[in-house]
Amino acid sequence: MHPAEAHLLSDLETLDREVTHCRACPRLVAWREEAARVKRRAYQDWDYWARPVPGFGPPDASLLLVGLAPAAHGANRTGRIFTGDPSGDVLYRTLHGLGLANRPESVVHGDGLELYGVRITDPVRCAPPDNKPSTEERDTCRPWIARELDFLRPTVRTVVALGGFAWQALLPILAGAGWQVPRPRPRFGHGAVADLPAADGGPPLKLIGCYHVSPRNTYTGRLTVPMLRELLAEAARSAGLEPVE
Repeated sequence: MHPAEAHLLSDLETLDREVTHCRACPRLVAWREEAARVKRRAYQDWDYWARPVPGFGPPDASLLLVGLAPAAHGANRTGRIFTGDPSGDVLYRTLHGLGLANRPESVVHGDGLELYGVRITDPVRCAPPDNKPSTEERDTCRPWIARELDFLRPTVRTVVALGGFAWQALLPILAGAGWQVPRPRPRFGHGAVADLPAADGGPPLKLIGCYHVSPRNTYTGRLTVPMLRELLAEAARSAGLEPVE
């Protein structure tokens, strides 16, 4: 199925299944499959996933975390978002510490990890070269996450954008899903908050910016674990969840 047909899907489970077959972006298809052929030395015995990666978490989540794209030797290898790389190690350990996940490790799809009230997704579903999808690739992939937001709209109350790419990608998607994005458009920053009323008078949405959990940020101290924990705890509370203090 091409992303442009995502609006035809009737539920989140079907979307998660269909997205894994997408081949709409030739450069990304070639790169994800090349990474699976070459592999890293540490993963020579792995049978890489090498397909688009769906979102992860319950279909009635009230808190949504949005990243950038799968890592070539992380989710592109394991088949689950933020799984098998340093970014995921930090993220899931923090979620577990807040009582929002049942275990601190995220090793591979099917390892028993569960999220409570939280779903995680990406605006681009295939691993891009140098972690930099093109604008065209981002826009081609957009219908997948747009339809995902359609399904989450009855329950989601807070969205955390992990990085500036996610923040910019989300603004038109949230507007299309029925929330009013202010003008001028809110700017990304760690801890930036934008309150988006619903155009139909329904529940509003809170958009929160967070530095991405990439090693570039966590290894340099730009984003520390206490910073991440504090922000995710506040996001969880605003979504109606009860994080562990």
